[in-house]
Amino acid sequence: MLNGRKRTTASLAALALTGTIALSVSSPTSPAQAEPDIDTVRDRVERLLHQAEQASERFNDARLELSELNGELDSLEADQSRQSDELDGVRADVRDAIIQRYQAGGLGPAGELLASDSDAFLDELSTLSTVDGIHDSLLADYDTELDAYSIRRDQTEDRRDDVRELKATLKTEKKSADGKLAQAQALLSKLEDEERAEILSRGGYRAPDASSIPASGRAAIAIRYALAQVGDSYVFGAAGPNAFDCSGLTMMAWGQAGVSLPHSSRAQMGSGTPVSRNQLQPGDLVFYYSPVSHVGIYLGNGMIVHAANPGAGVKVSSVDEMPYAGAVRPG
Repeated sequence: MLNGRKRTTASLAALALTGTIALSVSSPTSPAQAEPDIDTVRDRVERLLHQAEQASERFNDARLELSELNGELDSLEADQSRQSDELDGVRADVRDAIIQRYQAGGLGPAGELLASDSDAFLDELSTLSTVDGIHDSLLADYDTELDAYSIRRDQTEDRRDDVRELKATLKTEKKSADGKLAQAQALLSKLEDEERAEILSRGGYRAPDASSIPASGRAAIAIRYALAQVGDSYVFGAAGPNAFDCSGLTMMAWGQAGVSLPHSSRAQMGSGTPVSRNQLQPGDLVFYYSPVSHVGIYLGNGMIVHAANPGAGVKVSSVDEMPYAGAVRPG
C-alpha cells in the first residue's frame, strides 16, 4: 500500500498545495519544509476535481436556464410580431380616416402636418385628441395597441439581456471547470504511474452483473444501462454515448426507461419522490455535497454507479464515498 508513504523525489515536492516549495539557500537556520506525501496529493487532486465538477454542474444549471430563457424569448418575439401586425392594422384604419377627412378639408391646420409627413402625424396621434372628425374609438384602439406593443417590446429586450448575461455566466463556469481540471491533471502528471492509478481508482468496486441487482421495471432498465457504461470516460457536459458527467449518466440511464430528467444534479433532486436513506432501493438517485453537485444511481448493498470524475470515469463506488445529501425515486 502506498498510503502515507513519504516521497523523497524533488518532483513530488512541486505538488505542495501552494506550488513549488523554495528553500532559502541564504538562511541555513530556516527549518526544512516537509515534503508532501501521497495522501496530501490525493486530497489536493480530489478537492480540485470536486471544484471542477461543481463548476461543471453550475454550467449545466445555467444551460438549462438558458434553454428556458430562449424559449421565452422566442414566444415574446412571436407575440411582439403579432402585436406589431395588429398595430399596423389599426394604424392603417386611423390613417384612412384621417386621409378621408383631409380630402374633405375637415382637418384644418393639422392637415399641413399630415401632408408633410403622415407617419410623423400618426406617431403623435396620442397627443391629437382634439383633431376634429377622427373617431374617438379609433384613437383609443391605436393607443391601446401601441401600449401593448411597447410592453412586448420591452419584455423582449429584457429577455435578450437575460440571455446575454447567462451566456457570460456559462463562459465563466466553463473556464472555471477547465481550469480546476487542468490543475488536477498537472498534479497527477508529476506522479509515478502506480501512485496516479492508486489515487484515481480509490474507492472503486468491481461492477456487479446487472441481473444480480434486485430491481424490476424502470429501475432495472436504468441500472442495466448505467452498469453497461462502467469504464467510460467522464467529460464535463457529456451525456453519452461514450462519455458522461454525473447528471448526464443518470439522465440517460433513466431516459432508457422512459423517464425524462434534466441534465443537472441539482435539478434532478427535485425530479422525483424523496426517500430516506434507510429506505433506499436499487435505481434511486443519490445526491452528494451541499449545495448538491453530484449524483449516482443506487445499486443496493451500499453501492452506487456514477460518473465519478475525469480521472476515474464511470465506476461503482460505496454510497458513503462522498458527503451524502439525499435521494429521490424517479418515475
